[in-house]
Amino acid sequence: MGARIAVPTVSIEQMKAIERLMTKTYGIDPLLVMENAGRSLATLAQRLLDGDVADRSIVVLAGRGPNGGGGLVAARHLTNWGAWVQIVCCHPPDRYQGATARQLRILQAMGASLAWAEEGWELPPADLLIDALIGYGLRSAPRGPSRDLIRLANSSAAPILSLDAPGGIDTASGKIFEPHLQAAATLTLALPKDGLRHPEVARACGALYLADVGAPAALYRQMGIDVPLLFRRSPLVTLTVEDDQIWTEQ
Repeated sequence: MGARIAVPTVSIEQMKAIERLMTKTYGIDPLLVMENAGRSLATLAQRLLDGDVADRSIVVLAGRGPNGGGGLVAARHLTNWGAWVQIVCCHPPDRYQGATARQLRILQAMGASLAWAEEGWELPPADLLIDALIGYGLRSAPRGPSRDLIRLANSSAAPILSLDAPGGIDTASGKIFEPHLQAAATLTLALPKDGLRHPEVARACGALYLADVGAPAALYRQMGIDVPLLFRRSPLVTLTVEDDQIWTEQ
């Protein structure tokens, strides 16, 4: 059995600082971070589907922010790996901007199956549903198309894999809004957010994983965050929540 290691958590303000330093100080393009996040998400989806996604049906719910961009990257990789992927976007293409819009244009060029959330629409049956709607920045109950897609996802029989946090969860305070998603698994990025230590939030996340998105060790030292070598064996790490602390075994 490996050693049990405490994993530090970060506040939302610290996470935003990490993202800002990655871009401004270390010159890491947000597209690279999005690619790392999305490929890790696709890899975890593959693992959850017994290591083979060929001819498996996957629905990806994609918001218009960076979290949605990670979901779109995952959709591209899963499509290339042989999955039947249906992408449902919160808004029409002209409402997407920046790196997320670029990911959407790639999928359009590939001829991927894209749909836009509309009233009265239902999600197709799937072997797995990927939630890339909101991410870690939620501060109030979901509204508009995101709220509607969360409700649709809750009515689906498919297990849900969430990116960074299930839709409807405030990862700063640990508050759970209505509606919110109950995930079978959640892939959080870089470092877990403080709110994930709450037992109720941990239950909403399901099985919890952490992905390496390429943040330099020097960046964490610069911020005074003591981060162990979490990814020495794998870019995906399994986490557990116990006694108000997040742990992993290596």
